[in-house]
Amino acid sequence: MPFSTPALAHVVYRTKRLPEMLDWYAAVFGAEIVYRNEALAFVTYGDAHHRFAFADLETIAPHASDGGHRPIGLDHVAYDVCDLNTLLGSYRDLKAKGIEPYWCVNHGMSASLYYADPDGNQMEFSVDCFDTVGECVDYFKSGVLNSNPVGVEFDPDEWLIELQLGVSAAELFAIDPEAPISPIRGKLEEIAGSGS
Repeated sequence: MPFSTPALAHVVYRTKRLPEMLDWYAAVFGAEIVYRNEALAFVTYGDAHHRFAFADLETIAPHASDGGHRPIGLDHVAYDVCDLNTLLGSYRDLKAKGIEPYWCVNHGMSASLYYADPDGNQMEFSVDCFDTVGECVDYFKSGVLNSNPVGVEFDPDEWLIELQLGVSAAELFAIDPEAPISPIRGKLEEIAGSGS
């Protein structure tokens, strides 16, 4: 069965009040910031490398209105999958049923497939790129996200073939610094390039 019993990983919100949101989640959950730039913040509590992420619309889209499609609020819910074989096997099974991700990206600490349900609700299924949560947290804190906070896209069909040819998951997870940065980032690329 595709994505059988995935574990809830994190929730991403869009906000125009990032400082207040960070203070609130620190007070309510005891959450600590593991990475922050002008546009994004990742916070954690418990045994996760991040439980919440926040996209700051004041930086990303300062002129967006709250009418119509309401840009403030839930962006997506993420689920952890146990390993890359399970992630890509589920991808293959869902693709055979006509269900395909709209975005496939290696974030560096995790590799993810993003789907939208028939109502447009977005969800992420991901696998950690490191063996331990501590290594994922170290990746957040390493500074590598300053130049590429979102990651690089990948083709899951190519990764399936490479796994079948014996390429290890660790080799697939390694981000080539010359790889093109995901175009979905929009304004984030401009902000990251400003040295924030």
